Amino acid sequence: MKKETEDIQHMTAAKRPLDPFDRKILAALNNDGRATYADIGDQVGLSAPAVHERVKRLRKSAIRGIGAHLDGPACGKNFLAFVHVDADGWGKSERMMGLCTFPEIEEMHSVAGDTCVIMKVRTENAYALEKFLAQLYVLPGVKGTKSYVVLSTYLERGVQADLTSEWPDTPLSGT
Repeated sequence: MKKETEDIQHMTAAKRPLDPFDRKILAALNNDGRATYADIGDQVGLSAPAVHERVKRLRKSAIRGIGAHLDGPACGKNFLAFVHVDADGWGKSERMMGLCTFPEIEEMHSVAGDTCVIMKVRTENAYALEKFLAQLYVLPGVKGTKSYVVLSTYLERGVQADLTSEWPDTPLSGT
């Protein structure tokens, strides 16, 4: 198996732990990737040059990229599903990893449990999803799939850098 298939989830730790300023900077960038270093500095209590130096360092450890978050339906991709793939063995074959080139796949995860791989797939409609699934079934070792079609999305976001392992003092139930 080629080395590039090992990079699906980056398991490397940051060179040094994130401090509270790093977390605040990452949260500010996550909120608005176009913010200036001066704007971020005002939010986190640092000078613009200090923010710039920290962002340079964070690009090597914690920032994978800065880009636009596209709206699926606005781009003609109205149909969202999570596809569980059951395969012989582990399922992380070179051909399975070749699916990463399909634009329909937004996420692909090797998982433990009763399935091998879970994919977040966005297509134009149910017919396009069916065509995508047909591509899965021609892969050697694929035994079956389970597709979960999304009816509504209540929350969709990336990693939240300002969160820590501490839980809030107030219960979530509101009681």
